[in-house]
Amino acid sequence: MENFRNKNILVVGGSSGIGLALVKQLLAREANVFTVSRREAPEDLPPATKHLSLDITSDNVTPLQNFLPEVLHGLAYCPGTITLKPFHRLQIRDFQHDLEVNLLGAVRSIQCALPALKQSGGAGVILFSTVASRVGMNFHASIAAAKAAVQGLAVSLAAELAPQYIRVNVIAPSITMTPLAGQLLSSEQKQDASAQRHPLKQIGQPGEMA
Repeated sequence: MENFRNKNILVVGGSSGIGLALVKQLLAREANVFTVSRREAPEDLPPATKHLSLDITSDNVTPLQNFLPEVLHGLAYCPGTITLKPFHRLQIRDFQHDLEVNLLGAVRSIQCALPALKQSGGAGVILFSTVASRVGMNFHASIAAAKAAVQGLAVSLAAELAPQYIRVNVIAPSITMTPLAGQLLSSEQKQDASAQRHPLKQIGQPGEMA
């Protein structure tokens, strides 16, 4: 198990779902955790967390720059969207929204954090994609396109930042039991139907992804 004691870790989207599970695991390993999300810190966010309320899709990243420590050992970008519609019903603004949250928000976060990541002498960046970006699924055109862009960003940055000892990796889960997937898993019948589509016959949990 990796030692995170006194390591500074930024979790964007750390107030719910996979991000919140990651925050709790990092704190349990004695990391210094900095979180960013659009909403105020929720009640279940551990009090040891340093939290900034900020819409990362905004071009104004000055608050984030002022919030970050001088040295950052890791960054996890966890925000996501689930836009599921037949292709003929998708509008350009659907694609724009998915790209803004999933790709451009990650770009802003990494660019803002990069000076602090470089100072660590060895840092890691984690981005989240989706299995739908590699496996064709009905009604996933918009989100699959956005997450495929995230994967392209990751492999490019992994090559570019490797000489500076910054690793960049992607996790591409299937549907996970989070508030984001709430409408898709709102009943036992829906949960069972979703679980049956997976080899393990179960739905992923936030802690497993974290």
